[in-house]
Amino acid sequence: MKQILLCLLLMLFSTQLSAEKYIVGAQNIGYYPHYDFSASEDKGVGWAILEAFSAHSGHEFIYLSMPIRRLQLELLKGHVDFVYPDNPGWYNQVTKNTDKYFSSPLTNAITGTFVSKDNTGNTMARIKRIAMPLGFTPVNWQQQVDKKQTKLVWVSDIEAGMWLVQKRRVDAIDLEMHVASHISKNVNGLAPLTLDLTLPHNEIPFMLSSLRHKGIIDELNQFIENNPNKIREIKNTYGIISFRKLKPELMKEQRVSEAQVWQ
Repeated sequence: MKQILLCLLLMLFSTQLSAEKYIVGAQNIGYYPHYDFSASEDKGVGWAILEAFSAHSGHEFIYLSMPIRRLQLELLKGHVDFVYPDNPGWYNQVTKNTDKYFSSPLTNAITGTFVSKDNTGNTMARIKRIAMPLGFTPVNWQQQVDKKQTKLVWVSDIEAGMWLVQKRRVDAIDLEMHVASHISKNVNGLAPLTLDLTLPHNEIPFMLSSLRHKGIIDELNQFIENNPNKIREIKNTYGIISFRKLKPELMKEQRVSEAQVWQ
C-alpha cells in the first residue's frame, strides 16, 4: 500500500514539474469562429482545442493578442513561446520556417475570393478592386497586382471590407468562409457574400508554432491524434466544416462545373 502511495505521489510530483505556463502570441484580428483572442471568454475554435489540450496535459496557456507583423518578432525574442495561427507556407521576414516546430492542424480555414451572390462566375481579369485585410498577403493576386490589373484596397476591419463589396466600391474581398458567415449573421443589413469557385481559393491549415518547445508541440500532436472525437466535437460546436463538404453545395448554388472551378 505504501509503495502504491509513493508511486502516486511521484507521478503527481512529476506532472507538476512538467506542467508549466506558456505564452501564446495570437493575431489581434477578430477572425471568429476561428479565433478572436481579444474576447474575454470564448476565443474561438483554435483556443477551445488548446484549452482542451491544457486540461489534458496540465500545461497552462496565456494568450496575448498583438499585430500580425509583431508576432514573429516576439517569438524570436523569446517573449512568447508559441504563435497561433501559423503555417509553414507563410512567409515572414523575421523567422525562418525551417527553424520552427509546427503542430498538426488545429483546424482548417477555407480562404478565397468572396463576392456578392449575384456576381459569381468571374474571371480574375474582371476583378479590378479587391479588399484585403491589413497584414494578410495577397498570394494568389500578386501577379494581377504587379501587372496593375487589380488594385488592392487595404482594410483594417473585415466587416468594413464586406460593406465595400455590398456597396460595389470593390468587386471582391479576400476572406475566410466561416468568418464571412459569422459576420453576415451578426451584422444587420449586411448581405451574405459567397466564395466564388471560379476565383482563387484554398483550404489552409491553422497550426501552432514554436522556436523552442518541440516537446510541447509533440504532446499537442499526440493529443490531436489520440482524441479525434473530441476534436470533431469542438469543431462541430463552432460550425467548422471542410471544403470537401462545402464545394458541392457551392457548385450547385453557383451552377459551375468542375472544369470551371479555379485550380
